[in-house]
Amino acid sequence: MICPKCQYEAQDHDRDIAEGVCPACGIAYKKWREESEDKIINKPNIEVGEPLLSRFYYYVFFMPSDRDESAFWGRSILFVWFFIWGWSFILQGIDWSYIGGSFLHYVNLPFHEYGHIFFRPFGTVWMFMGGSFFQILVPLAPLAYFMVLKRDNFAASLMLWWSGQNFIDVSPYIADAPTRYLPLITRIDSTHDWWNVLNMTNNMDNAAFYARICFLLGVLVIVLSQLWGAKLLLVELKGRIANPEL
Repeated sequence: MICPKCQYEAQDHDRDIAEGVCPACGIAYKKWREESEDKIINKPNIEVGEPLLSRFYYYVFFMPSDRDESAFWGRSILFVWFFIWGWSFILQGIDWSYIGGSFLHYVNLPFHEYGHIFFRPFGTVWMFMGGSFFQILVPLAPLAYFMVLKRDNFAASLMLWWSGQNFIDVSPYIADAPTRYLPLITRIDSTHDWWNVLNMTNNMDNAAFYARICFLLGVLVIVLSQLWGAKLLLVELKGRIANPEL
């Protein structure tokens, strides 16, 4: 049973709780639904809309409550680490010396290079852009795996953080298109991805603008991942408070 108020899913260790009562927040399911029906939605099709919204909330914010305390504190430490790390990228801005000097840049680089091969069948422009696109999209695969198959939304939130960091990782490359100062693997300036893309699309004058947009998208995704992770830890903390024996 999934609580309609706090979205807590009853676990095996909750069997001593009265039937029809949420072990986490203590509401009586039936009574809460009756009292809140008019407050939540006042539409004729409530029976159709409410389960979908409830299911979405459940999938996005589900956190198992039967893990030991060390796992909770481990996730909390990871959250603080990635929070600080994410803001270190954000506050530095489009600074290649900081972004390119991070070991994450070298983690992202192989995915970037493979992206050119993956997008090659779609044409020359897509082939050049494909490296940047692929490194941004790659973290979404483990995100889906953790969220859908493993039911580990906290791990999924870290994969979203990684996708946001890849947006930031791409931004100085776009900004460098007019000057081509950054070192390339090929050591050939004419292979610069974004120099080619912006030349082919007659948008070289907008390189700085596109770089800022890419950076801001990275900021938004990282902040979103942090809000998601914080909410998940709060859900788990409430479950632990409601079940102090865990």
